[in-house]
Amino acid sequence: MAKKKIRIRAKMKGDVTEIKALMSHPMETGLRKNKKTGEKIPAHFIQDVTCEHKGTQVLVAHWGVAISKNPYLAFKFTGAAKGDTIKVSWIDNKGESASAEAKIG
Repeated sequence: MAKKKIRIRAKMKGDVTEIKALMSHPMETGLRKNKKTGEKIPAHFIQDVTCEHKGTQVLVAHWGVAISKNPYLAFKFTGAAKGDTIKVSWIDNKGESASAEAKIG
């Protein structure tokens, strides 16, 4: 079974929803060299991250090479209810993408 690319937790605290997402991605800057060959490892990083609730974007992030490997994202928003679905997606500089959904608990 393939490793999940995004793990999400969504919890309500009062009227505020807290989202925590862990994304599996190498996040290469394009500046590091392969130790065996000495050649640069090509850049490979997440460029855009979006989070949707009921079809409305509640977060849009534009990332670059300065984000670490397997990035962690946490944020809060209002206007959701327990049982609603939240969707987190990303697209990287090579056109690869991933998305995952979770119910708000």
